[in-house]
Amino acid sequence: MAGVDWDEDDPFEEQREQAESPMRRLIFDFGRPYWFSMTVGLISSVFARALDLLPALLLAVAIDSIFGEQAFHEQVPLSVLPEAWLPASETEQFVFVVVVVAGSFVLGAVFHWLRNWGFNSFSQDVQHDVRTATYDKMQRLDMEFFSNKQTGEMMSVLSNDVNQLERFLNEGMNSATRLIVMVFGITFLLFWLNPQLALVSLAPVPLIAIFTYIFVQKIQPKYAAVRSSVGKVNSRLENNLGGINVIKSSNTEEYESDRVNDVSRKYYNTNWDAIWLRIKFFPGLQVISGIGFVLTFLVGGYWVLMGTAPGPFTGTLETGVFVAFIMYTQQLVWPMAQFGQVINMYQRAEASSERIFGLMDEQGRIERDEDANEIEVRDGRVEYDHVSFSYEDELQDSGDDDVDVDGVGDGDGDDQTPYEDLIIDDVSFDVDGGETVALVGPTGAGKSTVLKLLLRLYDVNEGAIRIDGQDVRDVSLASLRQSMGYVGQDSFLFYGTVEENITYGTFGADREEIVEAAKAAEAHEFIQNLPEGYDTMVGERGVKLSGGQRQRVAIARAVLKDPDILILDEATSDVDTETEMLIQRSIDDLTEDRTTFAIAHRLSTIKDADQILVLEDGRIVERGTHAELLQNEGLYSHLWGVQAGEIDELPQEFIERAQRRHARTEISDD
Repeated sequence: MAGVDWDEDDPFEEQREQAESPMRRLIFDFGRPYWFSMTVGLISSVFARALDLLPALLLAVAIDSIFGEQAFHEQVPLSVLPEAWLPASETEQFVFVVVVVAGSFVLGAVFHWLRNWGFNSFSQDVQHDVRTATYDKMQRLDMEFFSNKQTGEMMSVLSNDVNQLERFLNEGMNSATRLIVMVFGITFLLFWLNPQLALVSLAPVPLIAIFTYIFVQKIQPKYAAVRSSVGKVNSRLENNLGGINVIKSSNTEEYESDRVNDVSRKYYNTNWDAIWLRIKFFPGLQVISGIGFVLTFLVGGYWVLMGTAPGPFTGTLETGVFVAFIMYTQQLVWPMAQFGQVINMYQRAEASSERIFGLMDEQGRIERDEDANEIEVRDGRVEYDHVSFSYEDELQDSGDDDVDVDGVGDGDGDDQTPYEDLIIDDVSFDVDGGETVALVGPTGAGKSTVLKLLLRLYDVNEGAIRIDGQDVRDVSLASLRQSMGYVGQDSFLFYGTVEENITYGTFGADREEIVEAAKAAEAHEFIQNLPEGYDTMVGERGVKLSGGQRQRVAIARAVLKDPDILILDEATSDVDTETEMLIQRSIDDLTEDRTTFAIAHRLSTIKDADQILVLEDGRIVERGTHAELLQNEGLYSHLWGVQAGEIDELPQEFIERAQRRHARTEISDD
């Protein structure tokens, strides 16, 4: 079956390639705190497997001495013990063997229990730490990282990949210990009992090693592809379940079923490619291992039956020793065949660990200084100083020596071109403390990005943003965002109660404070009418509430936080006109003594702002009060005229500019 090259589409391919020694880091970095349970598991496994080998050895003793003619104390397995310790009569010898065999089973059961406790405890602890550490790293990455990844793909790392590591640390290491003890233990006993016949029994081992090496080389890239395809399946399912309302209303169930079938089929083909190799490998490995058993039975049986050594062999072979060889060789077949399973689990774990540790090593553009001072917001004055931003973080080399960031030659000899696809281009403005500034403009103008830079969801490429003279890059990120309240156009609610969503980020608030915040957001009345009031579950993403209700809960959350700086990004876009009027009245009270930034497409909601900035193509093209901008008869005046019904449509000049703007590919803007 032809393989599918998923590496080209693996969203974590770059991270996987950069991961250094992922399995070593898994064991030593995450496993070190749990060395005790790991040590208990390893030591117990060694003793448990060693005790598993004892019954066959004692059976050989019983056959050759109690039921045969060999002296009990002269048996090879007992020759290490002082003769005085061994019973003399056959009855006592029989009882001795029975007691030792029974004891080995009981003691073995104890060690097996300790083995299972040790490996399971170790793997579960490490699994928990890896999952939480990966999530912690993931949530601290820049927003730019998330814009290139799908939720299902990241869920695949946190769920499937972490689970693969747990399986290897438990089942894989358990099996590896069993394999090592059994193979080396049996090899030692075989050579101890009869070195000549041992060479026959172990003849297939080199062939098994070669066979396994070939398997490892072929299976590794296939497992990496499987891990990638799992993420794609999860992404498709997560997208479809999240958009089930759109699917039903659009009558596209059949279309989406085909898309799920397509991505599932690709996963099927990729996984089957790995399975097909496995199902050929394991039976082949078992056949090779079985050759040792057949050769042992053939040579050893002839040796015992004829009473003389065949071919180049010398000496005699006792019946009990031959039986022990048969039993040990049979026991050797399974561990040798299981070696492929261990390699199989290791390769899966390695592919998963590459994705996990590659993600942990991901470096964002936003630098976090853990020792940075906390921000001190005194007046709330905000300054944008020649700010430019692009998702490309490096200037491109060019042969033109006379191009500056504005695309205008300055003759300074700088041989770098502007940032590609500038989202924000040389934006400068000042906001005094307590003022309200509105950002308006067509879709894709960069309004939301301007405010995301203030929150440091992204960092500027050039220029600086200051709050009361403090560069936002020089203060701790936690204190910066704690000083701000943000209400976006997508009012996300977490699965939980209304109260839990209002208090999110202000967890210590009491019920009285929560109610006051809800009243300020015009949310208290509808919350009281819910089945369980503030204790009503809102459902996943707040699906049980309307869009307007979700926005009012989000506004209440910002009110409760009582921030120094308030950011409203289309905060009333999902409410009706009457509710908007009530909310606007509350927002006016909320913004009275704090610096506020507001983005709005409905210009009537921001006409009373102290300053209005009009953005187009990432630049400020107009600024002033509502009255001043109307007098300018520019873009703002025409947008106001269209919304107020004073003109039917924008002039052709503005329409053509909008068409050019929407023809470009924009990322993560309003």
